[in-house]
Amino acid sequence: MTEDKKFTGTLLLAVFTAVLGSFQFGYNIGVINAPQQVIEAHYRSLLSVPLDKEEPYNSTDVYKPTLQSTTNYGENEIDSDPYTPIITMYWSLSVSIFAVGGMISSFFGGWLGDKLGRIKGMLASNSLSLIGSLLMAIAKFGPSHILIISGRFISGLYCGLASGLVPMYVGEISPTSLRGALGTLHQLAIVTGILISQVIGLDFILGNDDMWPVLLGLCAIPAVLQCLLLFFCPESPSYLYIKLGEEHKARTNLKRLRGVSDPAKDIMEMKKEKEAASNEKKVSIIQLFTIASYRQPILVALMLHMAQQFSGINGIFYYSTSIFYTAGVGQPIYATIGVGVVNTIFTVVSVFLVEKAGRRSLFLVGMAGMIVCSIAMTVGLVLLDRFSWMSYVSMTAIFLFVSFFEIGPGPIPWFMVAEFFSQGPRPAAIAIAAFCNWTCNFLVALSFQYIAGFCGPYVFTLFSAVLLGFTLFIFFKVPETKGKSFEEIAAEFRKKKGRSPKGPKTTVELEYLGAKENM
Repeated sequence: MTEDKKFTGTLLLAVFTAVLGSFQFGYNIGVINAPQQVIEAHYRSLLSVPLDKEEPYNSTDVYKPTLQSTTNYGENEIDSDPYTPIITMYWSLSVSIFAVGGMISSFFGGWLGDKLGRIKGMLASNSLSLIGSLLMAIAKFGPSHILIISGRFISGLYCGLASGLVPMYVGEISPTSLRGALGTLHQLAIVTGILISQVIGLDFILGNDDMWPVLLGLCAIPAVLQCLLLFFCPESPSYLYIKLGEEHKARTNLKRLRGVSDPAKDIMEMKKEKEAASNEKKVSIIQLFTIASYRQPILVALMLHMAQQFSGINGIFYYSTSIFYTAGVGQPIYATIGVGVVNTIFTVVSVFLVEKAGRRSLFLVGMAGMIVCSIAMTVGLVLLDRFSWMSYVSMTAIFLFVSFFEIGPGPIPWFMVAEFFSQGPRPAAIAIAAFCNWTCNFLVALSFQYIAGFCGPYVFTLFSAVLLGFTLFIFFKVPETKGKSFEEIAAEFRKKKGRSPKGPKTTVELEYLGAKENM
């Protein structure tokens, strides 16, 4: 193994410590799924509305499956319960408020990392994770809906910061030859967190009436572990050299991370990056939309993130247990765990596919596969009453839906947004893209249960139509970015817009922004 590809103990420790933040992100996404009915029953008990059930409650029961037909709803005694809309509202807020927190704080991850440094930024943000975990852990002893919703919101604030700080730190400490491989660990840690939360959310582990507060508050453990390990991790050499001008400390940390006596090559790269940063002016969010050369790339970037979130994938992640129940699965929580396993496996697969195939091609393949799967899901749910074997069709479609998502629409938007823009506009573009992603996440989490109740088993027909629209947009408007420089990608955008490769107005704008054209 060459020095450039050498894994040192310090590098592995630093990357592992950083992605503990990504693990918390995934855990908070998945943890709310399994104990849904336990928590809803607790909410109901606070309203003094006992359920008239002869058998004891089990977390695999679903009182009112989300996707059943309205005819079946009428046969359910809970439908006439005037408190059911209140319970639905509380639960929808419990799920979706997490995305509101992430939406708000996603703007400030880069600012916090520049203000305090990457290490201190991650330390400071963990205070939010600990507060959120504590509120949820004590939810059973107070107004549970308020404590859970508040805790989920504060945890969302933490995850919004982590979604910016973790990739930033990992990317800056990684050797160039390992940057892609180590960078994917952020997404892998997220899906691992989702899977772990689903496993320990089983009824006989923590997803029961006695232990659900422990399940929700357990995220404090990786938060504490990360805080302790961060004291042994080196600060980002790029931050020390480029932002603070502390070359001696940057060299010392590079020696620890690379295991070399003289990190001259890395210092030279950071010197070039610092010179480029000083020559290129930063671009504001407003300028992304007002300057013509950036308007189309930012609109495409936002559409990619909207396609990711409005694909229906979070409907699967947040409500898969009730979907599987409706599909006729006797133990839906185990099927939900199966989704987590598939999600994790295909996240690993996508690492290799993205490097070999084009970004645009994989995105289109993933979207097309999701369209077929969503149609199959709908057919399976609609015909379930007539043909019992249709439950297998629905289950298979869900697993394939998740697989196609991780092949393309899952990881690729983050790759492409960074590739669309040079160093000047990139921070603002990533900030607005992250905000768009979290906003769409919130809208889906808040509205999916209501849409599913209105559409019944036809809910994924709606997502099929949305996916088709985004697929056509990507086919006609999104350029391939693999192996291309910023100038080449910018030329592709101008070509798709029907403009000459280098018009006078574009040249003036790029000169104003300090960008260099080598066309």
